[in-house]
Amino acid sequence: MTTDEILVDARGHRCPVPTLRLRRALEAAAPGVRVRLLADDPLARIDVPHFAAEAGVEVAERSEGPDGELTFVLVGRPA
Repeated sequence: MTTDEILVDARGHRCPVPTLRLRRALEAAAPGVRVRLLADDPLARIDVPHFAAEAGVEVAERSEGPDGELTFVLVGRPA
């Protein structure tokens, strides 16, 4: 995680909470800032990319740990 990145830890919450927290963070973020979402709800695999496409933001990274923890890094509106 870099200093130009916002961390949204939504582990332990079920959808739509991770996506709602992600939306709030992106709305508050300065242009070009990356937002890292941590989630453990399997539905986030579907909800986050769908939200990103609708919101016009880029999913720059996506990974899944062996324990099912999902990590998404999104880039908000351009600078």
